[in-house]
Amino acid sequence: MASRVLVYTREGCGLCREALAVIARVRRRIPFDLEEVDIGGDDDLERAYGIRIPVVLVDGVEAFDFEVDPRAFAALLRP
Repeated sequence: MASRVLVYTREGCGLCREALAVIARVRRRIPFDLEEVDIGGDDDLERAYGIRIPVVLVDGVEAFDFEVDPRAFAALLRP
């Protein structure tokens, strides 16, 4: 079963675009489910992640914030 990756983002976030680009490159080699959630307008998500986005969870575990290291990210994924 492939890993599930959840990325909390915000519209207009440059770091989010960079993180998603790294994730997309890794996804070309290693398949996984990907969900992107814009925290804008959700008070609970804004409180939880507002100043740390992007935040990336792999299989429900917070793995990265601000930036994604491609090697470390790939190592967390189940083939």
